[in-house]
Amino acid sequence: MITHLVPTWRVAGSRGVETAWVGLGDGELHARGRVVGTVPAPYWLSYELETGPAWITRRLRVRAESADGERELDLRQEGGRWTVNGVHRPELNGALDCDLGLSPLTATMPVLRHRLHRRPGEQDFLMALVRVPGLTVHPSPQTYTHLLPAGEGTGAGAGEAVTVRYRCGDHTGDLLLDGHGLVLDHPGLARRLP
Repeated sequence: MITHLVPTWRVAGSRGVETAWVGLGDGELHARGRVVGTVPAPYWLSYELETGPAWITRRLRVRAESADGERELDLRQEGGRWTVNGVHRPELNGALDCDLGLSPLTATMPVLRHRLHRRPGEQDFLMALVRVPGLTVHPSPQTYTHLLPAGEGTGAGAGEAVTVRYRCGDHTGDLLLDGHGLVLDHPGLARRLP
């Protein structure tokens, strides 16, 4: 059974907004989204994200438009081998997930795979980080740690909300996630609109 969701976030990091049309089911995620950002300069971004079993990224296609023109990215992963616009990028090998910069959506895949929204644990990841709006791709070590289940200090009142700590380099943030593993609040980055 596929669950269809349409979250919209106010994204503080870009002083913009993101809406995603998400399908979750059978260990896979399919999404298409639109982003409007104003930092570092106004830009529009559209993306399509497809995972395979266990929420492992298969493909992320992104199109960005700004005053500098249009850029496109086709990021693919198959059997642990990543390509960026058809060019093999061995420094990304071993990563299972993409991370679309300033997007709260891509935190979902590693959380769901390791059920960090349901049970305690800590996991280290290598992510294929896409910086926006330039669409450059870089390896990014990250750590996710389950902190609090619903009703234990989250203040969310959402019944299934959980807090998961995210660490990447010098940045640490406590993500409030809903029962589907989608971000409700990432302080300083994004907050889901009602």
